[in-house]
Formats: sequence, C-alpha cells, structure tokens
Amino acid sequence: MTERPTVAFAKLSPPKKGSVIVLAPEGGALGEAARACDPAGILPKAFAAADFKGKLADTVEALAPQGTDYDRIAVVGAGKTAELDEQAWLKIGGMAAASAKKAKDVTVVAEVAGAEATGRDAALIGLGLLLRSYTFDKYKTRKDDDGGKKGDTKPAKFTIQCADPAAAKKAFAGLSAVGEGALLARDLVNEPANVLGPVEFAAKAKELESLGVEVTILKEKDLREIGMGALLAVAQGSVRPPRVAVMQWKGGKAKQSPVAFIGKGVVFDTGGISIKPSGGMEDMKGDMAGAAAVVGLMHALAARKAKTNAVGIIGLVENMPDGNAQRPGDIVTSLSGQTIEVINTDAEGRLVLGDLLWYCKEQHKPQFMVNLATLTGAVLVALGNFQAGMFCNDDALAERLSAAGNATGERLWRMPLGPEYDKLIDTKNADMKNTGGGRHAGAITAAQFLKRFVAETPWAHLDIAGTAMASPASEINQSWASGYGVRLLDRLVADHYEG
Repeated sequence: MTERPTVAFAKLSPPKKGSVIVLAPEGGALGEAARACDPAGILPKAFAAADFKGKLADTVEALAPQGTDYDRIAVVGAGKTAELDEQAWLKIGGMAAASAKKAKDVTVVAEVAGAEATGRDAALIGLGLLLRSYTFDKYKTRKDDDGGKKGDTKPAKFTIQCADPAAAKKAFAGLSAVGEGALLARDLVNEPANVLGPVEFAAKAKELESLGVEVTILKEKDLREIGMGALLAVAQGSVRPPRVAVMQWKGGKAKQSPVAFIGKGVVFDTGGISIKPSGGMEDMKGDMAGAAAVVGLMHALAARKAKTNAVGIIGLVENMPDGNAQRPGDIVTSLSGQTIEVINTDAEGRLVLGDLLWYCKEQHKPQFMVNLATLTGAVLVALGNFQAGMFCNDDALAERLSAAGNATGERLWRMPLGPEYDKLIDTKNADMKNTGGGRHAGAITAAQFLKRFVAETPWAHLDIAGTAMASPASEINQSWASGYGVRLLDRLVADHYEG
C-alpha cells in the first residue's frame, strides 16, 4: 500500500520543468502541444531509434532532452485515434504512471493528433494513473531499489493538461472514488490471512460508517439464532469465529428497493478435511476476493454519493481441518431449511453464499442480487484469467452486466444454467449435495447450487476465481490482487439504478 499520487488538471501550456509526458497516435505524428515541449526536435529521432510507432500503450523516453529544462520527456502511444475509448484512456494513464518512474512533478500533455482530450478523457487518464501507481508494500521495511527506508520519498504530483480542466476535475472526483474502492479491494485481498481474519475483516467493513454506510456485524451467536447452518458448518473447524457484515447505503428514495451485492469471504481456505494440495495453497488468502469487491463497491457508492439504495452482505469464515471441522458425508441445514449433504469440504464457498443469498432475499427484498466469489477452479479452466464466468436467471440483468463489463474492461462471459445440470447435485440423502460428483461442468453445478437459494429474485453469480487474483499484469495493475468487480458493478449501478 503506497501513498496515492496527487492528480490535478490544467489548460495546455508548455511546462517549464519537471518530467513531461506527451501522447502520439499510431504513426507517431506529434500534435502542436507535444512539439512545443520538444523545441530541439529530438523525439522523431528517438522514435526511429526505438522503432516507436505510437501503438496503444507503447512508450519511449529521452532523458534531459536538449533545449529544455525537463528531467525527461516520455511519449505514450495512443493507438488509432478512432479507437480512443474508455479503455484506451485508462491504459494511457497507466503507462503514463509507469513512464514517470521516480519523477515527483509530472505533466501529462493530453493531446492526440492536435485534438485536446476532453474533461472525461483526462479524468480517465487520472484514474489509470491512480490504479497503476498502486503497490502493496505494507510489510516491506526497506525500499527495493537502494535499501533506504520506506516513506523517505513523497508520492508524485501529476498535472494533466486538457481542453476543460474544470470538467476533468468534476469527472475525476467520481472516478477516483470508484478507483479508491478498487484499491481498497486490492488491499484486502493482498493482506495475509494471519492479519486479516473474519473479525478483522468485519472491522474493515465497519470503517465504511465514516462515509455514511450503515454497517451491522452479525456474530456467531447471532448467526446461530438466525439459523445460518451452512455457513456455520464451514466455520466450525477454525478457532477464529465467523462474522457476517451487512452494509447499507441509502442514497436513493426512501421506498426504493435496494440493489444487493453478496460476497464470499473465506479468509483462508485449506479445503478443510478434503484438504488441498500444498502447492500454491498460500494463494488461498485470496479466497475472500468476492467479499473484498463488495466492500470496495460499497466504498465507491458512498464516496461518490450514489443516488441509489444498496446493500452489501459478506460472509466471513475460515475453512480449516480441525478436529471439530465438518466431515465429508455430514448433512447440514441451511437458513432456507433446505438440507445439504457435504460431499467435499473444499466446496465450502457455496455453503456460505447459499445462506447469505437467502438472508438477503428475505430480509431486504432487493431489486436484484449479484454475488461474487472465487468459487471454482473449473471457471479458470474454461475462461482463463481474462473474463469472469456469469450465471444469471434474468436476461435483462445479464445484458446490463455484460455491457458494464465491456465498458470497464472487467469482462464477463455468460455461462449456462439448466435442469439437466441441476440433476447432478441431487442426492438420496438430503435435498442436495454440495458438488456435482465429478470434474465436468464444475462451475455450472456450483451455480445451480446457488440458484436454489434465490427463488424468483433476479440474480447473477459471478465466478471471479480467474480474474480477482494472480491475473497477468496489465497497464493499470501490477499487483497480485486486481480489485476486480468494483468498477464493473459501480458502472452497472450508475447506468441503470440511480436517480
């Protein structure tokens, strides 16, 4: 966790000093504002030497450029001007942050082929800067580069020059609130499990009260009284008690039904008695990424004062192979009254979510429910790290989620549901079992399980096992945790459920 860079906006004017970043479209033709920052005309020579063509997110730089007092001048490729969409501006911002390196005073000249970036475009560059600048170094006592103490240097100051600085500042206020929500989610996922247990995670959710979110923490006694038998069965093997955090943002009309988001928060998943292989088990500290995304989303909605009513519910447990842990073959009773035969204790997330979905449906009567969970390795096999699997019982909600994913770059691929898959989780011994009994269609049978706890409420299950952590590095994220889901769901709300 690093200090955030500061971002300001100004009219186009050649800066006097510091580091300068200009933009070049595919083909490398510099605009007037960029040429004004290069009076000696060294950039075309640098382009030729580095074979720089202006492709999106490509970079080239010159140190102590001739004819200026700049420390460096860097060029970020803007790609084809006809394709300068939201994702392109974010990537430009990310690569601008990367190009700034150790610079402390950086000016980004947001002009492409003679056209100044709009206020919205400049704000997106700012968001890209914010997201790319994130690192998780909380537990480092020394800097990597020179061995100096952490905190010796101040974060960079970026000034983005554009056509309408006032509009950019206004747009960035909302975008940065969402960005901070995504970074909060990254922080939570990156934390080690010995630091962030169910109690500590619930305390992090409680901090949202400072933004006006109403937060209620349900403790183990409360959960027993309510009857969350499936969630409690997962938690019983750990000495760390479970928690459920219920977060409510009331920014809409008093009688408006809320939109609801539910997150799986298994703070560490050993697999329980059905223990996982040891290789890579350290990554199971990230099995709470769904809950992290919900907390980040609620932060975003509150910080930007979204005109909607929203509820976020997260189930926080640890899945351990203690002598008191649930066993394969156990039958547990969920909050809904439906019974579940536990075939594999490593299929625990769906037990947690089943109780949460039923609780949300009954207590909050939402317009829809979206749950996020690092639920199955099967979705990773199907889709890799680039799209999350979406299972949905409502076509309109699915279309809106897909559009939001395409707009933000947090993409979704709709996966099937159907009665033929439902049969795979039937069992003679209870109302259902918690696995499909084989490797085939594992992500789908998990979704079919969850569907039994939503009744007629419009609902989507997002399996983010491939996108929430350990995803390939990108222009806007170099961290192990991605914060996936925050920007996606904020866009869903902003586009369809406000006002």
